[in-house]
Amino acid sequence: MKPSAKQTYTRTGASFTKEVKVRGRDLVNELMGSVNFTQMLYFLTCDRMPTRVQCDILDACLVTLMEHGLTPSAVITRLMAMSVPEEPQVAISSGLLAIGSVYAGTTEQCAALLLEIEQGVKDTENADAVLQNIVGQYKRERRPLPGFGHGTHAPDDPRALQLFKIASELGCNGGYVRLIQRLGYEVDKQYGRHITINATGAIAALLLAIDVPVAAIRGYSVVSRAAGLAGHYLEELENPSGKAIWAAAKQVVPYRE
Repeated sequence: MKPSAKQTYTRTGASFTKEVKVRGRDLVNELMGSVNFTQMLYFLTCDRMPTRVQCDILDACLVTLMEHGLTPSAVITRLMAMSVPEEPQVAISSGLLAIGSVYAGTTEQCAALLLEIEQGVKDTENADAVLQNIVGQYKRERRPLPGFGHGTHAPDDPRALQLFKIASELGCNGGYVRLIQRLGYEVDKQYGRHITINATGAIAALLLAIDVPVAAIRGYSVVSRAAGLAGHYLEELENPSGKAIWAAAKQVVPYRE
């Protein structure tokens, strides 16, 4: 029976005596052994199976965000692993809480900005003016432009360059990819220097290009980073660094009256 508009229901999944249903598919007989993790993630968040190109693009994005050294999320995970070594879910989930408006979560912000620019271009039919206004506003307000700049990678973020290369090889380098590159030209022009498109900016463009809804993007960052933090958790158990991180913090952040 089809649910009425007022009924509460789920289409995501349910378990029954002899089967598990996932968005209308049979988990055991249709999905297990037939689709990979990336396909399943896309299916659950976009309500359709990805094409080969969409799957390859998403796979590249997930790999890109998975690991980037001793970032705040990794440090948090290691400190929690030092504190409660028998609870991996505590260590990994604690590190995931650091995904936000400064780290990793900027992918979502950049995607929203690209959609805003796209709508502005549709309304005015003057892409140059829209780009100039957007960049000028961020510059005047001294706000960081999501998807741009990096404290380590210069002059360009090698991850972004590789993602654009992959997109080009897969025939997915138009649309939002071209838009963020045009935005990059305007950023360099107004700031009078080159500011790299970072990995989160490139990922924002690529995820929009494969029709991922903005509401799902932060979730993708969480999924990807969780895998990377699992590696940090295990390494902390085998080769502890938490106490060294703690001692270093004490040394570089002295107490003062």
